[in-house]
Amino acid sequence: MANANGEGSIYKRMRDGKQTGYIGAVSYIDESGQPKRHMVYGKTRSDVRDKMKAVRERLDNGATVKDSKRNLADWLARWRATTLAASDRKASTKELYSNLSRRHLEVDPFGSIRLDKLKPSDVEGLVLALRAKMKPGNASKTNPNPSPVRALSDATIRQIYTVLRAGLDGAVRDGLLAKNPAAAVKRPGVARKEARHVEAVDVTKLLLCAEGLRYRNVLTLVAGTGVRRGEALALRWSDIDLAARAMAVRGTLGRVNGELIITEPKTDRSRRSVPLSAPLVSMLRAHRADQDAERLAAGDQWQDNNLVFATESGTPVDPRNVLRTVQIAAQKAGMADVGVHTLRHSAAVAWLEGQVHIKAVADLLGHSSIAVTGDIYGHTSDTTARSAVDALTDQLGILDI
Repeated sequence: MANANGEGSIYKRMRDGKQTGYIGAVSYIDESGQPKRHMVYGKTRSDVRDKMKAVRERLDNGATVKDSKRNLADWLARWRATTLAASDRKASTKELYSNLSRRHLEVDPFGSIRLDKLKPSDVEGLVLALRAKMKPGNASKTNPNPSPVRALSDATIRQIYTVLRAGLDGAVRDGLLAKNPAAAVKRPGVARKEARHVEAVDVTKLLLCAEGLRYRNVLTLVAGTGVRRGEALALRWSDIDLAARAMAVRGTLGRVNGELIITEPKTDRSRRSVPLSAPLVSMLRAHRADQDAERLAAGDQWQDNNLVFATESGTPVDPRNVLRTVQIAAQKAGMADVGVHTLRHSAAVAWLEGQVHIKAVADLLGHSSIAVTGDIYGHTSDTTARSAVDALTDQLGILDI
């Protein structure tokens, strides 16, 4: 009997003269232009009609009649080589996604799961397995045998989930899956972690202890403007206007496939103009004079990249060398748990506690929105909080009782 809704044909399924259910046939044209029929089975006419409707919806959406039987590792490798490579994501992001996929998604047992067998519960199991991974703790003189610690942070696990979901979105787009199993799984959470910062007096102490170190001026610029380390190292002299006391942040220096390259800024808002204080202008003038002397001394060995901060031969500075600089200075200053980003965070906190409007701070930092600034720096010092309460008390005229 033909289906009245025009979704195909439904017939009784017979065996040994007895009806055992129903069978439906959906006609379609395959990718090569050949007419095909896909058969579905069910105990009732309604069951068959529902299955035929699902098949028709898959075909209408450009999918195949059945989910692909290729495994996850095979598909993700292809997705990396095609969809990810052709995307407009930053080169550093592409490298990150590729590494996360190879190390955590394309390996057994998860990578051997067939696409058509992948379920939301498999994705949840992956998240649990990633959280359970451990690695040896860092040994020290006081603790030579530390307990194991988690191998992956919550932020990394969230990134792995993001890569998986993007890869499976590609499978849906290419018609290999009807829907994305990862979309049914809640994105792994990341506990809010307030940015580590130090007081202004400690920043000054740190910079004094960095005196004489080659990349001390990088630290000074980060501390005085709040720019990111990669942004500072990507600066060219053409980005600096000493007369106008301003600099243009146009890119970020990072390592991609083992090579130091300058890429687009982190976000659209990261491309910005940042004012320079008079002391910073003086520092940059002196720094340029020192660099000019280095260029003359290097002669033909100098590679003219027009970088504000460069090696002795004019090449880009490895960001790790700037980290070593701040670590050496911190050790001299007797300060622990201090990195280059600590100086950026300290600048932000100093601005906010100095009553600079959060919108202006977000603009200076290159944040995509003030919500990001609020999430990262949503705290105040005890002194600031007490001053705020005292000021409100005075304003309201509340007397001591």
